[in-house]
Amino acid sequence: MAPKRIRLDDVDRDKKLKDEGEYDERLSKVQKRLLTIQQAYLRDRRRAIVVFEGWDAAGKGGAIQRLSARLDPRQCKVWPIAAPKPDEQARHYLYRFWQRLPEPSTIAVFDRSWYGRVLVERVDKLIPPKDWKRAYEEINEFEDILVDDGIRLIKIFLHIGAREQLRRFAERVTDRYKHWKITPDDFRAHARRVDYKRAYDDMFQRTSTRNARWHVIPADHKWYARVTALELIADELARGVDLSPSPIDPKLMKIARKVLGRKLLERAKGD
Repeated sequence: MAPKRIRLDDVDRDKKLKDEGEYDERLSKVQKRLLTIQQAYLRDRRRAIVVFEGWDAAGKGGAIQRLSARLDPRQCKVWPIAAPKPDEQARHYLYRFWQRLPEPSTIAVFDRSWYGRVLVERVDKLIPPKDWKRAYEEINEFEDILVDDGIRLIKIFLHIGAREQLRRFAERVTDRYKHWKITPDDFRAHARRVDYKRAYDDMFQRTSTRNARWHVIPADHKWYARVTALELIADELARGVDLSPSPIDPKLMKIARKVLGRKLLERAKGD
């Protein structure tokens, strides 16, 4: 079944949770589920990639923080993607992402991604049109390779309105603990919001494929965006995966009984 066409103007940004109690309950539940999923990925040596894109100040960092909060950081790698370094600029734009693909038993989370090629590089005219137009097919082929190689690929886009974006900019400017989150580039990008929206809609149209669909989440309300994103990620990661606990190695249990004793083991099991 082909993915449904996505247009940002069609997204209902009014969606929100009932209250903080619902947020806390759903967040705790999905974080525990994600931990169970990670353990299954560790056992089966599975790999996954979660891509976060969205407007500046849409809440990508907050969602990623809560996604990784209860996971073992050794098997969950978060990659914040900024402008390419000089040595990376001299190579194919996908080069630096090949270097960050997940190892077996690992979930890789990208805070922005290879889609910069058809977004900021397009809108800011950093490359000729022929290069970013060619990139759509290159990206689709790249993602097909990942999926065909067994990687579970999930692509999330957080969507906020222009007024909410400016409100969050003001919050970051006035809160000294959030100054680091905002730069002059954020204001320049906001001034070109119409151009970015056109680039986003083109990105959805050209790269939301059967193998790698885009999931657009309304993010004007942070609680709703966070739990919805995490629940969607958990559903996608768990699809077709055996989440039952792994039995303990009999050799290990034999050693444990010898060293710890049966009473101590029974007491720990009761706790």
